[in-house]
Amino acid sequence: MSDHVYKKVEVVGSSKESLEIAISNAVERASQSLHNLRWFEVQEIRGHIVEGKVDHWQVGVKIGFTLDDSTGAS
Repeated sequence: MSDHVYKKVEVVGSSKESLEIAISNAVERASQSLHNLRWFEVQEIRGHIVEGKVDHWQVGVKIGFTLDDSTGAS
C-alpha cells in the first residue's frame, strides 16, 4: 500500500426515498466533479416534514479523495 494524502469535501445529498439513496446521490454527484474518491463519513442527518410525515431526507456527508501525484507517477 502506497502512502496517500487525502482531501475532504462536504456535500449534502437528498432523497424522498431513503437515507441510503441520499448518501448515494451525494457521492455520485461529487464523483462528477472530483476523482479518486475513496471514502465517505456521514456527518449529519435531517429531514423535511410535511403533514406529520417525513417528506424527504438530507444527509451531510464528508467525502475523502486522494490528491493527484504531482510527479505524474502512479
